[in-house]
Amino acid sequence: MRRWSAPGSQGLADRLILTEKSKSGLISHGIAAQNRKARHDYSIGETLEAGIVLRGPEVKSLRFGRATLGEAWAGERSGELFLFNCYIPEYQGGVLSRFEPRAPRKLLVHKKQLGKLLAAVKRDGATIVPLDIHFNERGRAKVLLGVAQGRSKGDKRAAVAARDWQRDKARLMRARG
Repeated sequence: MRRWSAPGSQGLADRLILTEKSKSGLISHGIAAQNRKARHDYSIGETLEAGIVLRGPEVKSLRFGRATLGEAWAGERSGELFLFNCYIPEYQGGVLSRFEPRAPRKLLVHKKQLGKLLAAVKRDGATIVPLDIHFNERGRAKVLLGVAQGRSKGDKRAAVAARDWQRDKARLMRARG
């Protein structure tokens, strides 16, 4: 049985479909920005998920997936952990509040985790590198941090060769059945 609706009006199902189409470009959960060069330039030791303090327009801009982490790094400032040089462009949706795209953003970690990270940096000469910014199942923005050691050019070549060999080996195993 078909329901009657007034001309020009839409049913509930039609409205739901339209809102899903209009929001299809937004990221509700999953990776919003990724630092792909980090795994090539550094050997990543342990990883840690940290919360990040953002304002409303910054979250909206992240949901469009427009942030870049290529030159970003994390470090200590006055006893707290901050994310430096992460580029989150201004949200162009008519919001009046503006923000600095490369402003330092506070990272939320437990005190013990912060102590371990800073000890690794001081002891081993490591660097804290952001690997990605993602939204968890609850829709909260999180940053995956890695304690990284720099690689030399030869190490990078060896890592690329090992990765290529693993890919070829998997391809051969699939072909054999």
